[in-house]
Amino acid sequence: MIWAVVGFLAQLIDGTLGMAYGVSSSTALISVGVPSALASASVHTAEVFTTLVSGSSHFKIGNVDRKMVLRLVIPGIFGGIVGALVSTNVSGKPVSIAVGLVLLTMGFIILYKFVSKSKVHVRTQNPSSKTLVPLGLVAAFSDALGGGGWGPIATTTLVTNNVKPNEAIGSVNFAEFFVTTAETISFLFLIGPENFDWLIILGLLAGGLICAPMAAWMCKKLPHRILGILVGATVMVLSVRMILRFAGLM
Repeated sequence: MIWAVVGFLAQLIDGTLGMAYGVSSSTALISVGVPSALASASVHTAEVFTTLVSGSSHFKIGNVDRKMVLRLVIPGIFGGIVGALVSTNVSGKPVSIAVGLVLLTMGFIILYKFVSKSKVHVRTQNPSSKTLVPLGLVAAFSDALGGGGWGPIATTTLVTNNVKPNEAIGSVNFAEFFVTTAETISFLFLIGPENFDWLIILGLLAGGLICAPMAAWMCKKLPHRILGILVGATVMVLSVRMILRFAGLM
């Protein structure tokens, strides 16, 4: 029941704002005594199933841009596999701190944009492949290497580029299924399934599956201005936590 509650709350945040499932779940598990490596392995495996339901819900509601998803998924799968390989041999701390600083800046820009303007401009045409391909690559690489980053980096960048918040969140959630699956398979080969706690995974999965359709609906119904403010504030909180954590200050 504890893992189910954690999975429900984490999916509520992730499905509504397009980020923080991994961060929320891992933090909760570690805070109750679950080893960090076990927490990361469990969360990534559960995400395969929760992102499938969450992405499907966003797709049905109309929050997904198919062309944008395709341009994120292909480089994202490659970046996730490479990140998993590198993470078994290289410390992800320097990368995670750098990513945290970039996200803090982007979060401030988003928050300023949606708070200061009475009317928020959104694109009629989404970013090109020149933006989306490297974005998918970097976001997935960071996610696998540093234990998080797909949602914060991908969603934040799209919203900063004036993509409608609900479409940015929905497309990132939909693409995340494919990226997370590639990362999980990589970790299964590199770490071994015997290091996964399947009871925790089932709990996270149960809570996440129940919440996914609800979170997608909330993402669709919230006004763009409110959604943008929530995304910006969440990114700033997560980035500060990421910097402090990998700098050894928490």
